[in-house]
Amino acid sequence: MGAGHHHGHHLGLHHGHSHGGRPPGATGTAAAAHKGRLRIALGITLTVLLVYAAGSALTGSLALFAEAGHMATDAVGVFMALLAIRFAARPPSGRRTWGYARAEILAALLNCVLLLGVGGYVLIEAVERLAEPAPVPGARTVVFGLVGVVANGVSLALLIRGSKESLNVRGAFLEVLSDALGSLAVVVSALVIMATGWTRADPGASLLIGLMIVPRTVKLLREALDVLLEAAPRNVDMDEVRAHILALPGVRGLHDLHMWTITSGMPVLSAHVVVDPGALDSAGQEKMLHDLQDCLGEHFAVEHCTFQLEPGGHAEHEAGLCH
Repeated sequence: MGAGHHHGHHLGLHHGHSHGGRPPGATGTAAAAHKGRLRIALGITLTVLLVYAAGSALTGSLALFAEAGHMATDAVGVFMALLAIRFAARPPSGRRTWGYARAEILAALLNCVLLLGVGGYVLIEAVERLAEPAPVPGARTVVFGLVGVVANGVSLALLIRGSKESLNVRGAFLEVLSDALGSLAVVVSALVIMATGWTRADPGASLLIGLMIVPRTVKLLREALDVLLEAAPRNVDMDEVRAHILALPGVRGLHDLHMWTITSGMPVLSAHVVVDPGALDSAGQEKMLHDLQDCLGEHFAVEHCTFQLEPGGHAEHEAGLCH
């Protein structure tokens, strides 16, 4: 690991030390490891979509119709997630130095828009059907609903691990989760109709489906926007990061500390570290850079660190250049 290069009063600039993750310039993302599972989930979603479309036509169930439309949108969402992984795997170029890693976040954002649209549509339709309920054969609706419960349960099992590592996979997981809950609501409403003849149970289930979609989607939207706005990762306390760096031997001060996320599982940090010239002479520039990188890697699992080592007083010089 080289010490970087000298520039004016700068004592060193070092890029690219990774801990427990991909090396700088690697094209894999957190979602890429789950590509095969996403493909299986897409196949399951398309199959259940066809089953629900047929079931809605045969039974006239609004809940099945809502789930068919919901799953059509989800199929598009999972397809976009796979497409984003393909783009994210492209290597960096001279112009796009981070490659296409942000494509995953854009796909998650589009998934949110689609989910909010579906949720709104289902809510409107449910209110209209509550006012004017239509007859629904409960027994056949139960059968179609159970198919969806089982199929979506398999998809959830496939995606649950990836949902903890990637916003993009989490978007697909939330879509499948809302499908599974919607399928369960279809079954329950059909059983109620069979037992009591209360046909408003069907649009009532549709209303529940819509209410399940919206809050989770808003949360995912907020997380995706945080990445696009380059906010610090939610699980990292920047005051703690600052304290760890300042506690290292030879570190006199710290400024221009920034931390953001390129895409899920790819945090980045940069900082200007003011060092004691005596400590730097005795320990060496490379040793100090290693200490800084090991600190961030061990305590905060930062994917990519860039440190600029500066002698005391250089911060004032930089501030003067900015005015």
